[in-house]
Amino acid sequence: MNNSIIPTVATPADYAACRRVLFDASRNFSFAGRFFSRGVLHHVQALYAFLRVGDDRVDESHQGFASSSAAIDDWEQAYLQAFETVRSSHPIMRAYLNTALACGIPPETMVPYFRSMREDLTVTRYAHFTGLMRYMEGSAIAVGRAMTYILGVRPPCSLAEILPRADSLAVAMQLSNFLRDVGQDWRRGRVYLPGEDLTRFGVTEDDIAAGRVTERFVQLMEFQIERAEGLYRDAVSGVRSLRNGRWGIMIALEVYRGIHDAIRRSNYDVFTRRAGTTRAKKLLLALRALRRLYRLKG
Repeated sequence: MNNSIIPTVATPADYAACRRVLFDASRNFSFAGRFFSRGVLHHVQALYAFLRVGDDRVDESHQGFASSSAAIDDWEQAYLQAFETVRSSHPIMRAYLNTALACGIPPETMVPYFRSMREDLTVTRYAHFTGLMRYMEGSAIAVGRAMTYILGVRPPCSLAEILPRADSLAVAMQLSNFLRDVGQDWRRGRVYLPGEDLTRFGVTEDDIAAGRVTERFVQLMEFQIERAEGLYRDAVSGVRSLRNGRWGIMIALEVYRGIHDAIRRSNYDVFTRRAGTTRAKKLLLALRALRRLYRLKG
């Protein structure tokens, strides 16, 4: 895209607001974000903040609206109006609009995101993995695709070639989060483990409610971990084709994969503790990510 014809609709203060949202909300993502170049970091922060504001309207106090549904409607209307008028009264929206215009992110990229936010209001169980995948089209895949537009693609690879790899990484990261948060999600009334998988391994919702780490539950978790690991393996080959942010993305991949190791170290207790990664471990994962990038170049 020719930057000379792109209007500037955001200020440095708008992007600073996005940066505060990122650092306040996500330790894993903010750590990986330190390894993006200054040329793209503010765009990454704008994307994250835009999504976080929307997510909070589902999970928190509706931000002054009568209901979560009304809050989502308002955020979607602000989004559509921003792209229609090329302006917004909301600093986070201004920053994301500016990023979308600068990086060529199509407005329709985020349409599934708003659909998934609404789904979260009423859908608390997924009978099949296909249904969960449809949900993740908005909660994960839309994010990965927007990130790909921000980071760009190096020739001879095309955007169409790399987007499936971006989809794999986005879904894998969300699956890792689901596994980490089984107990927390249960307390919020949600189960993101597909019902067909619970049945296959003989795990019931009563087991989840009681926090039972049985042999069958361990087998279920290992099945889900391997599903995510397969997606991470598929995603790795696409990282080297990014124009910018290769190290940052590989670090994010390693940090989120590290959730699986943390779950195993905690003996699969995802009910009374939250599998996390220490800062020291994250630094080691950053070095591992760098080594993997060098191997990819070879």
